[in-house]
Amino acid sequence: MGSQSTVSSETPPKAPPPVSPRGLAALGRWLARRRLLVLLLTLAALIVAVPFGSDVESRLSEGGITVPASESARADELLNTRFESGSPHLVFVAAAQSSVDGPEVADAATALTERLAKEPDVVQAASYWTLDKAPTLRSKDGKTGLIMVRLAGDEDQIRKAAARILPQVVGEQGPLKVTATGVTAVRMEVERLSEEDLNRAELLSGPLVLIILLLVFGSVVAASAPLAVGIFAVIGSFVILRLLDMVVQVSVFAVNITTALGLGLAIDYSLFIVTRYREELARGRTVHEAIAESVRTSGRTVLFSALTVAVSLSAMLVFPMYHLRSFAYSGIAVVLLAAFGSVVVLPALLAVLGHRIDSLNVRRLFRRNAKVAAARTDTEGFWHKLAMAVMRRPLPFALTVAAVLVALGLPFMRAEFGDSDDRVLPASSPAYQGAQVLREEFDNREGSPLNVVLPDIDPVANAYKVTDYAKQLSTVPGITRVDALTGSYSEGAEVAPPGPASERFKAGEGTWLSVVSDTEPYSERGMDLVDTLRAQPAPDDVLVGGQAALLVDSKATIGDKLPWTLGIIALSTIVLLFLFTGSLLIPLKAIVLNLLSLTATFGAMVYIFQDGNLRWLVGDFTPTGMLDIDTPILMFCVAFGLSMDYEVFLLSRIKEEYHRTGDNVSAVAWGLQRTGRLVTAAAALIATVLLSFATSSVTPLKLLGVGLALAVIVDATLVRGILVPAFMRLAGRANWWAPKPLARLHKRIGLHD
Repeated sequence: MGSQSTVSSETPPKAPPPVSPRGLAALGRWLARRRLLVLLLTLAALIVAVPFGSDVESRLSEGGITVPASESARADELLNTRFESGSPHLVFVAAAQSSVDGPEVADAATALTERLAKEPDVVQAASYWTLDKAPTLRSKDGKTGLIMVRLAGDEDQIRKAAARILPQVVGEQGPLKVTATGVTAVRMEVERLSEEDLNRAELLSGPLVLIILLLVFGSVVAASAPLAVGIFAVIGSFVILRLLDMVVQVSVFAVNITTALGLGLAIDYSLFIVTRYREELARGRTVHEAIAESVRTSGRTVLFSALTVAVSLSAMLVFPMYHLRSFAYSGIAVVLLAAFGSVVVLPALLAVLGHRIDSLNVRRLFRRNAKVAAARTDTEGFWHKLAMAVMRRPLPFALTVAAVLVALGLPFMRAEFGDSDDRVLPASSPAYQGAQVLREEFDNREGSPLNVVLPDIDPVANAYKVTDYAKQLSTVPGITRVDALTGSYSEGAEVAPPGPASERFKAGEGTWLSVVSDTEPYSERGMDLVDTLRAQPAPDDVLVGGQAALLVDSKATIGDKLPWTLGIIALSTIVLLFLFTGSLLIPLKAIVLNLLSLTATFGAMVYIFQDGNLRWLVGDFTPTGMLDIDTPILMFCVAFGLSMDYEVFLLSRIKEEYHRTGDNVSAVAWGLQRTGRLVTAAAALIATVLLSFATSSVTPLKLLGVGLALAVIVDATLVRGILVPAFMRLAGRANWWAPKPLARLHKRIGLHD
């Protein structure tokens, strides 16, 4: 969009109506008068914020995927506190050039295991060489053995201990070459790569965003204003995360989506306010009056839009896992920060710039007359013509686009959900390579056993019951070995008597069993195995934990809470859009169209990331036949909020025109003409930020970026450009209908011009 402050001398603009002296217009005037004070306070806040928020990632928590009070969580908590044992956090793959049973190799491996056992925060360290050469800890070719380490403390303490130990162990250890894998090593690698990928994405998307803004505005100064607010939002987002972490646990992975959302929305909101400001200058208003009117109209819409996005994100608060809740906390805060920057900081900046907003017009480099560069919103342009074409044949257009979206969404019918393991890492990652050795060279999943806890039984007085129960579990298909206080069992028979390592199954009260299987924990078979174990007759109360059990409980909890999430989003959408429009039909239309758009997006995600297609386009990754269970929920809440964002901006101009003329067709066409280019530009901006995540080497981050970018693009083009005009043409005046009691309610509490 070029300069809109230039008006043809042949058609002088009509005198603009007076601006309201109250409400947001009064705020706009105050910000214009106190512009230097506002900007100086903002600058001072940023100077404090940069050092305060710069180390936020090192302070946030890594975990949060566990469902508090679930069976698996209680089992793992008992293992950690009562028995000081459980599944290993680190699995060291120790490879030798010759046999692992050679004297030199055995001495080096034994010494390494004993050294690890003496490390602070190490609860247990055991290996092939210290467990009587257990055959399950020896590779098929006999050249690799396993060292398993369990650490003490909560997730953050475990991460710190692992960060200290790993550099001392990984690499050459005499005749051994040691690689680290296991749950903690994988998570630390995911965190490290995510941080690197985020920094690279910001460097990549920044120049692209500036280029798009230059194409939209044609002026370096006008393009820089939204970008400045975006930088303000990103810096502020780090501060918000740091402050939130002082009150509640915040997942470190919230940084990725929070910064992208803050940057994208801040630029989007600023885009609309700057555009309106230039329109008002072009109509002949003074700088202060143009700011007042921009804050009154676009500022009001920005605030309402931010509220809709925040409410969509708040739906994640129903989930008990703080991994998801932290996205809601931080996302809501950052959305409100983006709105604050756009409605408070930006007007003060515009007051300083004044008419210089169109300075450094880059279109002069390409056109003789920069005056013709202005993209007029009061003439019948592309979006007006598109809307009229759609509204002449609304049913064929609507059915065609709906059929395309439904077809794209069909793969979602076969979606499978799991959890992230080492396969989310690139093939070059040491943790991934170590885990692949476990898959290919070892028959069992020693690093991810199921933990069966009998918290109340007396294991000494009831030793025979524990033995019988262990033998019974060892006969379950998929179980290769059960280790217990009374020995080790396989296929119903004892394969090893109790030894020194068996003492880990004993405490003051209760006992537990380590159940080793040949099954991937994050697979359908692994989850079925959890259900089978929980259904087995037991001598006492029993709790089943472990990675696969955590996934089973997470899926069950998400399934229980998902209807509440959808209900919150649907109800809030209906209420907010009713307050905004006074219509009962428009909110229902928004829900249906948004769901149609998101279903298509999720279908594409199954086709790409679950099935492993189009890797040449989105970047290489390892398909597992499943989607990460948390990512679609996050995608849904964010994408629905962004869809409502564009819905509010489009409806604001349609409503404005409809109230002026009373003509539904004209209102839709002119509303789309005045916002179509801006909504498309806004979608392109936020899609650019999100698509930069596609360069990530971590699959969930890649999935999130590609999925959200696709959702934004589909919504801004097919939905806003075709389905909305078609639907509103078919509905006619019913678009603005509400029952009389609701109409009276809207008169009292609704949002009015």
